Amino acid sequence: MYMKISDYGAIGNCRSSALVSVRGSIDWACLPDFDSSSVFGRLLDDEKGGYFSITPDRECAYSQQYVGNTNILKTTVSCESYSFEIIDFMTIYRTDGDQSYYNAPEIYRMVRVLRGVPVIKADYHPMLDYARPTRGKIEARHIKHSTTEGRYESIYLYTDADKKRVLEGEPFHVEDRTFFCVSYNQKLVEQDFGRVYLEYQRTKTYWLNWSNRTIRYKLYNDKIIRSALLLKMLTYERTGAVVAAPTTSLPETIGESRNWDYRFCWIRDSSMVIKTFLQLGHKNSARIFQRFILNVNRGKNEDIQIMYGLRGERDLEEAVLDQLKGYMNSPPVRIGNGAYRQKQHDIYGTLTDLIYISLQKFPSTLDISEELWTLVRSLVAVVARQWKLPDKGIWEIRGVERHFVYSKMMSWVAVDRGVKIADMLGRRSYVEEWEGLAVEIAGDIMRNGWSEKVGAFVQHYGSDSLDASNLLMEEMGFIEADDPKYVSTVLRTREQLCRNGHMFRYINEDDFGIPRSSFVLCSFWLVNALVRIGRREDAEIIFENVTAAVNHVGLLSEHIDVENGDLLGNFPQAYSHLGMIQSALLLNGEDEHFQNNIFRFVKP
Repeated sequence: MYMKISDYGAIGNCRSSALVSVRGSIDWACLPDFDSSSVFGRLLDDEKGGYFSITPDRECAYSQQYVGNTNILKTTVSCESYSFEIIDFMTIYRTDGDQSYYNAPEIYRMVRVLRGVPVIKADYHPMLDYARPTRGKIEARHIKHSTTEGRYESIYLYTDADKKRVLEGEPFHVEDRTFFCVSYNQKLVEQDFGRVYLEYQRTKTYWLNWSNRTIRYKLYNDKIIRSALLLKMLTYERTGAVVAAPTTSLPETIGESRNWDYRFCWIRDSSMVIKTFLQLGHKNSARIFQRFILNVNRGKNEDIQIMYGLRGERDLEEAVLDQLKGYMNSPPVRIGNGAYRQKQHDIYGTLTDLIYISLQKFPSTLDISEELWTLVRSLVAVVARQWKLPDKGIWEIRGVERHFVYSKMMSWVAVDRGVKIADMLGRRSYVEEWEGLAVEIAGDIMRNGWSEKVGAFVQHYGSDSLDASNLLMEEMGFIEADDPKYVSTVLRTREQLCRNGHMFRYINEDDFGIPRSSFVLCSFWLVNALVRIGRREDAEIIFENVTAAVNHVGLLSEHIDVENGDLLGNFPQAYSHLGMIQSALLLNGEDEHFQNNIFRFVKP
């Protein structure tokens, strides 16, 4: 039986993560890394996906929460005769004089008795490599499971409980405490409760220290900190990449096929990630991510992808796993993401905006500055050649290419930031040349992207449909907040795309039909746009409505069902939480343009 997506909390250690249900079952985990094959996959197949549950021998009440400002989960199980808690975490802490991390691919589960003598059953059923046939056996120090068909994979369970009872799923009494450690690697250090408790304290200290360095705010501070902790947890420490979500193929709508693998790093959101980390006081996290983005995009060629693997991989070939039936029987289950091949012109604006921020916020040596300047010139040159061409757009449409207004606007951003960078570096000849190009692109958008009939900037040239991405026009500096065309666009977009206080990306038919669920990030874009046009009260209503959809531990997915409020899509979604932070900061009075309103509007 499937749990609701909202019934899960997430643990992780900046290498991988796991989803733990409110009833104490690990139903999704990939080891050793975020993008590895699943060890537990019941989330995508309730019959053979694999899981690790710790259950009492009778009906009990359950509650779940994070341990303070950490990414450690505590599930409390209570009945009339006993109660106990399950503490789940993945180890992370600094070693070697604060210069490196220990974040091994392992999951710890501590069971601690609170009252009475619980009788529990540890249902330990790993199904490795996306539910390939898997067999377990008891060895001297652990229980080992390995695949019996296809690619070889193995996993090890360490515990102080009776291994035979665990392997066979038999109940046992817990007098005081017990532990389990699921490890991708064989452990070289003897595992006992004292060792496990030490790992717990080290991990708890790491997260408390990190969250303590987060700037505090008067409004919505708890939501900001929880969202920041999630963003950090979804950072791949070895390279600095930030995964969009730790799951694959959770459907945008139950029973439909809008199921995608999000365990990759999208270039589009890089500027937003860096701005957010900087605003929250985590400069090192921002800089590490900046290095990842710039390192995968160096050079003079046009071969810039919209997304990359966690280590900078370029080939993210998409495949369907027929052995898994999908969440709530909603196939297909996909791994990889074919959108990496798409041409989306907005990424050039994203990259130049990122470089502009980098040159402002991070000190650079001469050689690095020269490399960045070379990349800027290459990006603007590409935009000059391609901005008049159609593309797939921000929403990765898999059908026909169109002249999307957001793509054109971000092409303008690429040139506008190029102008600013050239001016910053004293390259006046480029300033004069690129200013003319910026004016040309802006004029084209004003002529072809604006519809008098609709009273708004539309989704693509010649369309009557609206698109939530156009709410970002003012934020990116293309248009002023009090411009009647922008104000009208915001109001018309809210009118057409907002349902029960939640925003759709668009509502016109695409390759898969009519969208039926809201896109959480777009709701926060609407909040920001309403603040900027002077409608703060309306903005606060939308913000409160959307944030009311967070689950019991404060997490959001990518989509929300506008009829019943259920969370849908991949979970937890980094960019939903980025949007929450940005809106919360704006409602706290933070400078909405981050760079002291230095953007300037180039009027055609």
